[in-house]
Amino acid sequence: MINVFTVAPENQQHLADLLITATQTVMNRLPGFISANIHKSLDQTHVVNYAQWRTQRDFEAMLQDVEAGAHMREAAALALSIEPRLYEVAFVDTARPPQ
Repeated sequence: MINVFTVAPENQQHLADLLITATQTVMNRLPGFISANIHKSLDQTHVVNYAQWRTQRDFEAMLQDVEAGAHMREAAALALSIEPRLYEVAFVDTARPPQ
């Protein structure tokens, strides 16, 4: 899931902190959670949450979780707009140590 939040610059850090707290206290304890990465745009107008879930069913179950819902409503209140999309990982590459 990649979720792009558009925010007023003064809300960027608050939203990033909220998403980090939600991940550390709720999301990472839910079945199927793999990882989350929170990114802040350099122009301070966007926050991106890139979260990986084992299955779409696990992601949809998270949406029904009461604690997760509370965090999502709080995040929505800070955002000017939200653009969530589900994706399938097609390729991953990582840096290799020099030989």
